Amino acid sequence: MRILVIRRDNIGDLVCTTPLLATLRAAFPGAWIAVLANSYNAAVLEGNPDVSEVLTYTKLKHVKTALALLPALARRLTGLFRLRRQKLDVVILATTDFSARTARLAALLAPGEIVGYSDGSPRAALLHRSLPLSDGEPRHEVERVHALAALVGAEGRAIPPVRVHASAAQVQKARARLPLPATAARTVAIHLSARRAAQQWPASSFSRLIELLLEVPGLSIVVLWSPGPASHPRHPGDDAKAAEVLREFRGCDRVVAYPTDHLEQLIGMLGACDIVVCADGGTSHLAAALGKPVVCLFGDSDVRRWRPWRVPQRVLQPPTRKVSDIPPEDVAAALKSLAEEQWGTLAPRP
Repeated sequence: MRILVIRRDNIGDLVCTTPLLATLRAAFPGAWIAVLANSYNAAVLEGNPDVSEVLTYTKLKHVKTALALLPALARRLTGLFRLRRQKLDVVILATTDFSARTARLAALLAPGEIVGYSDGSPRAALLHRSLPLSDGEPRHEVERVHALAALVGAEGRAIPPVRVHASAAQVQKARARLPLPATAARTVAIHLSARRAAQQWPASSFSRLIELLLEVPGLSIVVLWSPGPASHPRHPGDDAKAAEVLREFRGCDRVVAYPTDHLEQLIGMLGACDIVVCADGGTSHLAAALGKPVVCLFGDSDVRRWRPWRVPQRVLQPPTRKVSDIPPEDVAAALKSLAEEQWGTLAPRP
């Protein structure tokens, strides 16, 4: 059996698809199971034993120069022709909405079947089997995606955990940056970056949170962010915000600055830390997939659908549905409460 799963959107979306991949592997242990992802999120699947092959393409908005546009298109066409020659049994559109563009792409591959979510429109006639976009139940994204397994004969199976594998080399590199050995102190990872305005916490709030956490003796703090200028048209960065947050902690050996140029670096440092503070988004799902307790700051997104999947957590969402309105004192209290629940204290290991 030859199965292609298409999930071309964001990091968190692909993380939420990993339980479906695990169920497909359990149901069809000898199958060729490939995933079509984009070059931005493909590292989520690095080392995943449930996947036979990860096929990547570069979104045109991520192509750096006009000269690189034609080669990117040529690679995309070559990849599509290769997939068509695979004589696929089924293509699973692993998104919880309906995209006519993705359905047309699947049809070009001439598989035996295309399955996915349908909006009931004539365009959805490209799907051979489908689920309705909404059944009225508020469900987590993992549950929604995993429901597609029933369309290919893998129904009735318990939903596995989300899964991401941190590279041993990246974890080792990250641990080398920690101020104390991982066996000696708890480490809190604080991620600054969030693309959507409603999910962004101001630099002053991050600084105040770090001040509060430094009151815990021996606690190490790693500040992570996406590097680059905020004005970058394709990949806005948070260098200026990080500089503002870290300015008053220069010389403090318990606060580590760790910009992540690549997704593998972010996964490696999250794997090296004990507990994570971040806004709702890709980082919260990566942390959950690594089994880390998470304090997650929510703005205007649906907590029921996007909260970290099945890990110890504290979720904070203000009535205004703006992360900027969450007091740092509330985040510090949530973090300490979560740590006490897990280990009895945020203080160094005994």
